[in-house]
Amino acid sequence: MAKSTRSYRSDALQASHSAMQGLHKVGAIDKMAMRQFDATCLTPVDDLRPERIKNIREAAQMSQAIFALILNVTTSLVSQWERGEKKPSGPSLKLLALADSKGIDSIL
Repeated sequence: MAKSTRSYRSDALQASHSAMQGLHKVGAIDKMAMRQFDATCLTPVDDLRPERIKNIREAAQMSQAIFALILNVTTSLVSQWERGEKKPSGPSLKLLALADSKGIDSIL
């Protein structure tokens, strides 16, 4: 069995999630129910400070323009994040969190 790299809100939710995965595997629950359970159990992505966003980009040795292309946003938006004028959210925040924890190659 592959080791899980997911981050759970608690040990109890991790155990419950494992049980639900087993039920899904044998067809006792459908894909939609499993997705909803995933969202309940997994730790939400934390906000990233402007300095951290810039550090992620600089560690990847990318300009704001290239970084923006990778994230499918505008260069202006990356600049605004790095200055703290706006905060990333939704898919952009998730991609940034993945790049932060696993490296830029994880989202290429």
